[in-house]
Amino acid sequence: MAEKIRYGLITVVLILLQTTFFRFISIESVTPDILVVWLVYLALRYGQIHATVAGFILGFVMDILSGDFLGLAALSKTVSAFVAGYFYDENKTTQTLASYRFALIVLFTSIVHNVIYFSIFVQGSELPFWRTLAFFGVTTSLYTSALSFLPIFGYSRRWQNNLNAVES
Repeated sequence: MAEKIRYGLITVVLILLQTTFFRFISIESVTPDILVVWLVYLALRYGQIHATVAGFILGFVMDILSGDFLGLAALSKTVSAFVAGYFYDENKTTQTLASYRFALIVLFTSIVHNVIYFSIFVQGSELPFWRTLAFFGVTTSLYTSALSFLPIFGYSRRWQNNLNAVES
């Protein structure tokens, strides 16, 4: 129960960071999506079902907070969390979270998220789909993937400590 409360508090903090602080670190209006990193973490840690439910809840909250296009973030985050769940392997969770594979999974999941999001978002507007996807989708995915190296450093240290403890 304490773990669920802790993850709930982490989720609230990440939503607050995404909606406030991350605007200040945007580059040419490209902002990383810390919630996709969080969803990939949850998918790798707990599996596809938990991540999919978390993706819907996070997306729905983001839809309510943004007021843009109700249901679009919920759909894109749900599908991307579902896709990230395919990389779940309970025997290699810490090893995956501590390696570059985590960043690659975040990159792939973020691309899936952005393709879904922008393919619906640009409908009915004068924005060209491919240019919007190339500029915002790919750059956001790369920025999000670069941001995912922060948790990798923490997990690599934990994984190395666990290996040293086993060897002793």
